[in-house]
Amino acid sequence: MVTLRLYLAGNVAIEHGDALVPERRLPGRQGRLTLAVLTWERDRAIPLEELADIVWDGAPPKAWQTALRALVSKLRVVLDEAGAAASIEHAFGCYQLRLPADAWVDVEAASAAIHEAEAALRAGDLPGAVGAALVANAIARRPFLPGDVAGWVERRREHLRQIRVRALEVRGRAALANHDAVGAATDAELVVELEPYRETGHVLLMEAHAAAGNTAQALAAYERLRAKLADELGASPSPETESAFLQILRAGR
Repeated sequence: MVTLRLYLAGNVAIEHGDALVPERRLPGRQGRLTLAVLTWERDRAIPLEELADIVWDGAPPKAWQTALRALVSKLRVVLDEAGAAASIEHAFGCYQLRLPADAWVDVEAASAAIHEAEAALRAGDLPGAVGAALVANAIARRPFLPGDVAGWVERRREHLRQIRVRALEVRGRAALANHDAVGAATDAELVVELEPYRETGHVLLMEAHAAAGNTAQALAAYERLRAKLADELGASPSPETESAFLQILRAGR
């Protein structure tokens, strides 16, 4: 059976067997955003007013209902072009995208993969954790609707960024467990860059340096975190972070 695949991260596209509908076939930036909203929110019926508010970022045109109907009509043509059993239904003042039961959506796959990765890591299944983390990271790292500044888009970008951060942490933890201190440090540095106040990322970096025999670098990483929290937030590291620091300090003596 041929699976319908929808890609929202990176270049928006619809794939169904040999049929590929690229982003350029969508009705402009607003059509791309409309498809993204309907796909990401496909588990519910979206009121027309809410959809218009997202598409026009809180400032719909006077004839927004006509404009929205035109966008949806063009998207229906695109879905038909893909030859998939997908439809955009309209009822009770709402739109909802209906997809086949086996349809695959990349952002949904990323969310499922990060949960799988974290569960595998907790269970000690390092290959399973790494494999699922690679999937989550590969999808979440792609740009989401570049050039769009709508609030809805920014919230979804943050969602994907958090998935990537979690995936990098899983991969780093698995690398550390596999005695790959360099790989663990590399992923930890990416986490710290993406999420400067995420203490678990700093702890991973400290432990990776310590595992590589670089106790001084591990302690310096802690000091950078402590100073950053104090200077920018007026806060101190958590007890868990302090415990990791003290453990590294004692081991290095």
